[in-house]
Amino acid sequence: MFGNIDALTLIVLIVSILISLSVHEFMHALVGYKLGDTTAEQDGRLSLNPLRHIDPFMTVILPIITLVFIGAPVLAAKPVPFNPNFVKFEEYGGALIAIAGPLSNLAMAVISALVASLLMDGSLPEQILNIFTGLNVAIFVFNLIPIPPLDGSRVLYAFAPGPVQQFMEQIEPYGFFIIIFLVFIGGFGGVITHLNDAILNFLP
Repeated sequence: MFGNIDALTLIVLIVSILISLSVHEFMHALVGYKLGDTTAEQDGRLSLNPLRHIDPFMTVILPIITLVFIGAPVLAAKPVPFNPNFVKFEEYGGALIAIAGPLSNLAMAVISALVASLLMDGSLPEQILNIFTGLNVAIFVFNLIPIPPLDGSRVLYAFAPGPVQQFMEQIEPYGFFIIIFLVFIGGFGGVITHLNDAILNFLP
């Protein structure tokens, strides 16, 4: 999906990353706000402006490096803050905030795939939409990994027993380094690739 990167593809990919992660983080902030927490709004994160969400290394440099070395972008934006003391439904409210981001990427992937299916095969707009679709599917799948601080971990946390919650809290400060290490050594056993391919094959 992301092989044979040329200058145009790289530009499209970077722009797609900025759009996709901005919507992703905005949805975290919006759902948190709707559930009674104004922390993200006060921090300026209830916005679609990419400058509010991007981290120079995690959002731009890291995905380019991982794209070159492992063939798929691994990336993250600045985490959207929330105060669990203000969120309705306690841990389940936190899970709703977490899942809102990945679901927005899945929705964007579905929409862009539908539009691409209406275009001429091989046309430039179709190629751009295919990149956008593939990126959003990758973000959706990657963020569902149940290792802190990824969104999937927050969903798991809401339903996990106490000892598992305590373990997740202990590893959270090191979670992203664990994830990057596992990605580079292929520690997920191709699960991410298989899920990406399964979703892409299901889309139009």
